[in-house]
Amino acid sequence: MRTVSVAETAPSTYPWAVHAEKLQVRAGRHLAVNELDLRLGTGVHGLLGPNGAGKTTLMRALATVLKPAGGRLTLLGGEVTGRADLRQVRRGLGYLPQHFGFYPRFTVREFVEYIAWLKEMPKAVIPGAVQRAVERVGLADRADSRMKTLSGGMLRRAGIAQAIVNDPAVLLLDEPTVGLDPEQRLDFRELLREIGLDSCVLVSTHLVEDVAVACTDVVLVSEGRLVWQGSAGELAQQGGTDDAGDSATERGYSSLLRAHRGRVSA
Repeated sequence: MRTVSVAETAPSTYPWAVHAEKLQVRAGRHLAVNELDLRLGTGVHGLLGPNGAGKTTLMRALATVLKPAGGRLTLLGGEVTGRADLRQVRRGLGYLPQHFGFYPRFTVREFVEYIAWLKEMPKAVIPGAVQRAVERVGLADRADSRMKTLSGGMLRRAGIAQAIVNDPAVLLLDEPTVGLDPEQRLDFRELLREIGLDSCVLVSTHLVEDVAVACTDVVLVSEGRLVWQGSAGELAQQGGTDDAGDSATERGYSSLLRAHRGRVSA
């Protein structure tokens, strides 16, 4: 069990864990996120969109890796736009990028401990928090194995462990199921549901069915803009038999994208 502070148990004073208004974020010279409005609260939110839609750039901005070029971004009640000191906000975040770095000779336990230290977790609680995170992703039996010896799926699970070690209020996962086998994906979906009970979780993925099963809310973006937001059930109702896809959810996704592209080109 992790010892929590009085500040962590105090009631939240913000209506949304993530609140973006007319958000603009650049990826190099390209404006990858353009005038995006987004509000996310407690629950598991799936982030969908075609390649080049701006999903990864948005995730990096929410993780405070990229600085917004315009608009307003508020995380956990604190406005981060133009802010120099982001340490307090970052203590409440967990982030798994598509490609994360690590020291190959670190063990899994050492890697997660190192990230906990970077997140400025109290020294006394780190060992227990690390053990719990490793157990939650099913790597307890490999906790003392070096990172360089892990398979691709195990590396991904170690990445998830470092993202959740501080029990973040906002958890950002970019393509977290890459490399996971079907059984591991089922376990991961259950973990998402558990974390989403009292945290805001945003999962970027190309696997529409993962969103349909695990997410309470779906966010669809294209060309850096919000196209649609609603429940997974509502997404499944958006498509018809003529839309591309092997399931109702995929057909709804295809239908919404096609309608958006029609409006843009009109």
